[in-house]
Amino acid sequence: MSFQKIFAAARAFALVSFLALSGFLASSGPVSALTGAATARDGNSVQLGDVTYRLDGVDAPELDQVCIDNKADAWTCGIEARDQLAKLINKRTVRCDDVGPEKSFGKRHRAICTAEGDKASLNEQLIKLGFALAREPIKANVKPAATEAKTTAAGIWKGCFVAPQDFRSGKKDGALLGTACRPDRDKEIRAVLFPEELTMPPNCSIKGKLAVRARVTGNIGIYHLRGCPSYPATTTPDRWFCSEDDAQAAGFRKAYNCRRPR
Repeated sequence: MSFQKIFAAARAFALVSFLALSGFLASSGPVSALTGAATARDGNSVQLGDVTYRLDGVDAPELDQVCIDNKADAWTCGIEARDQLAKLINKRTVRCDDVGPEKSFGKRHRAICTAEGDKASLNEQLIKLGFALAREPIKANVKPAATEAKTTAAGIWKGCFVAPQDFRSGKKDGALLGTACRPDRDKEIRAVLFPEELTMPPNCSIKGKLAVRARVTGNIGIYHLRGCPSYPATTTPDRWFCSEDDAQAAGFRKAYNCRRPR
């Protein structure tokens, strides 16, 4: 066989191999999309049918999180974030493009979601309104919106709050954010943002308790359901959840005394 034929055969083989590998890599990534009627589960999450996506790049206050407004009054900023997301959806059809698993939140996937008729994603709009922070990893175009919201003191930025991530982990010495934070009232502010008795959001009766022993199973805490022996004994929960799915997505496992015997 001549050198030219050998070279041509090798080049053809390399081309076929490259195309096959490119096809494999493209098909191995998350390329799925789902379109349908959507419900705002909280400021971070959108549910389409029986699938719940976490908005990519978005970290909104949790439903049980408290913030301080520009008049120094406490308010349920997590519930407001959810309501703002619901207003953005406005009962329209939503398309969510899956961009990969959310390793920090159970088995849920991250998505870039857009309501019918909108050019900007829900991810970007919620952050621009000031009801969420930008959080890595980010594939959605939200960083310019995050900068604008902070600069203009939109939404929660006009008051004082802690990052949702600090609230979830119970990091009471985390940075205070917002234009209304007063260094001379640091202790008083933190007492409001991390109250000894956290108010239960409407219809969210599952109690969560941060626990070191839960880390053995890869969790950060334990949740307790109504009817479980441990439920009444858990008098000062660190978190409140609306469903077991939400509790598990936040890294909590069910209390062993809640489980049915085999």
